[in-house]
Amino acid sequence: MEYVSVTNGNIEKEHICCAIANNNDIQVTSKKTWLKERFEDGLVFIKSEQRGKCFIEYIPAENAWNPIAADGYMYIDCLWVAGSFKGHGYSTELLNICIEDSKSKGKKGLCILSAAKKKPFLADPKFLKYKGFAVSDEAANGIQLWYFPFTENALLPKFRECAKHPHVDEMGYVLYYTDQCPFNAKYVPVIENIAKEKSIKFKSVHLQNKEDAQNAPTPITTYALFFNGSYITNEQMNDKKFLKLVETIQGF
Repeated sequence: MEYVSVTNGNIEKEHICCAIANNNDIQVTSKKTWLKERFEDGLVFIKSEQRGKCFIEYIPAENAWNPIAADGYMYIDCLWVAGSFKGHGYSTELLNICIEDSKSKGKKGLCILSAAKKKPFLADPKFLKYKGFAVSDEAANGIQLWYFPFTENALLPKFRECAKHPHVDEMGYVLYYTDQCPFNAKYVPVIENIAKEKSIKFKSVHLQNKEDAQNAPTPITTYALFFNGSYITNEQMNDKKFLKLVETIQGF
């Protein structure tokens, strides 16, 4: 497989794997804008030269939009290989590219979010374990921080205190999200509108800078939904999924 590194120089002509559409699509424009602002922070986005979901995105942990303490590590935002690209070893190839690049930049190791069992939009723990990753920390909601050290004495990356017990002091539904995931640009307004239409108490918190994201009350910042203070899910949803969730929780 041939891979392309997306940069400010080619981003307008390259497709973004998780949002394959033209540059006028709100999902594409929001993701590309977010990426362009992160490149100066050391973010790397490498994808298949073919159209499809086959890419890795990573950034120095100090600049990650997550509440983690992992100085000197490289944080993997997303490693996604799906559809016809699965089963060909591309995940391993992309991970190896990240490892070699991170070593060349003097990093202590890699870290990434996962859970004991596979969850939507999180790395597969079976794959991580197979590749030599181990759990370095776990939040009260089961979200885990996995790490792959390059040296034996590397300090363990940890969640910041604000994220270890995910909770918000507000009633109703509260959604924390960023523009890292392109789906949010389309579907968060959909949820806001349906909640208003159905008189469902709902508030969205759009994290728009690194500092706010690193102090969020959740280890996952791309999408974290709370209800009456308690963490519910990180799974992005459309209006039908949201209403089904509300019905399950509240019996609407």
